Amino acid sequence: MHKRRHLLFLRDVFFYTFTAFGGPQAHIAILLREFVEKRRYVTEEELMELNALSQLLPGPSSTQTLVGVAWKVGGLRLAIITFLIWILPSATIMCIAAISYQMFIEKAKFTEILRFVQPMAVGIVAYATYTFANRFLKTRVSAMLAIGSLIATLILQNAYAFPLLVMLGGIISSALETQPQENELRVKLFSNVNPKKVTYFIGILLLFAALGAVVNQTSPFSLPIRLFENFYRNGILIFGGGQVLVPLMYTEFVEVKHYLTNSEFLSGYALQQALPGPTFSFTSFVGGISMGNKGGGLFGQVIGSVVAVIGINAPGLILILFIVPFWNDLKKITRIKNSLSGINAVAVGFMATALILLTRPFGLNWMAYSIMAATFLVLKFTRIKTPLVIIIGIILGLIF
Repeated sequence: MHKRRHLLFLRDVFFYTFTAFGGPQAHIAILLREFVEKRRYVTEEELMELNALSQLLPGPSSTQTLVGVAWKVGGLRLAIITFLIWILPSATIMCIAAISYQMFIEKAKFTEILRFVQPMAVGIVAYATYTFANRFLKTRVSAMLAIGSLIATLILQNAYAFPLLVMLGGIISSALETQPQENELRVKLFSNVNPKKVTYFIGILLLFAALGAVVNQTSPFSLPIRLFENFYRNGILIFGGGQVLVPLMYTEFVEVKHYLTNSEFLSGYALQQALPGPTFSFTSFVGGISMGNKGGGLFGQVIGSVVAVIGINAPGLILILFIVPFWNDLKKITRIKNSLSGINAVAVGFMATALILLTRPFGLNWMAYSIMAATFLVLKFTRIKTPLVIIIGIILGLIF
């Protein structure tokens, strides 16, 4: 009976993988309809709690939610198989896209086809920034944190500024939003929490930090190792899913380290937006292009894609599998929940920074700004979805 239920679950995951367009918000709606209301794998309350937990943890929120559901249905083995079914199709397509892009980039026609798609991708980032700001900047504190992180990242433009700003945002919001009476009841609150589980949770986070530091010490010797450290560190830092991933990676890989160009980055991001599945599969393209630009050849590009996908997903996957059993204890700690608003506010600042940096290559090209603005307006005021917008851009590039 259990085996049959697990096979049915994996079949549903397979279909979900190829129909899940639109990012985390759309993904949770599909999970609610297909996995809760239709199949009853978990209750609505369990799904919403898993979604809340994925927002509290760094990493890919859609992936963590789906893996958490799989863990509840069939344990660790089913969770790992579910992760592979979910991530492999889109990551493979993005790896092939990176290889193809390197092969055809010298041909002017290929670049011409993508000339409408690239400003559309910036318009998608603008819309994501707007929706995040509208959702998370509810107080003066959150608005100030967003503005502060925007200014700090524009000035510093250093990959290591991100973890400091994320930590600072979480500490500030936790300190300001935890009510005095909650502080007074702190002893009573923690008496209801299993200290071993909380210590275990903190220990896992510290282990990730230590591993990242060790990998970074060896990074000068090999580009794949450096890439793994880069993606692994981003996997620990990213709260809020793929929308936050893009500004972090753009600043680090394009602006700071010059592993790939603005045009390459936007082309890959646009393609990913037209695919179903996790936004984090975009890292497969970034890793492949980065290795290709450094003379890695075909094999090197495949290695770059694999390293990127493993690095970006490993922290979030391991965290969700370790933390789901302890969630009943962790959710009692108000300070952990209250830190999320500050982290999200800082993320909005990161996204605004990326938007400014992405538009800089447009220069005085009014057509690019017009396409970007039109994309934003279409996404905001119509029911047209992102994949269709990208397909329209490709068609326009082929026609004109």
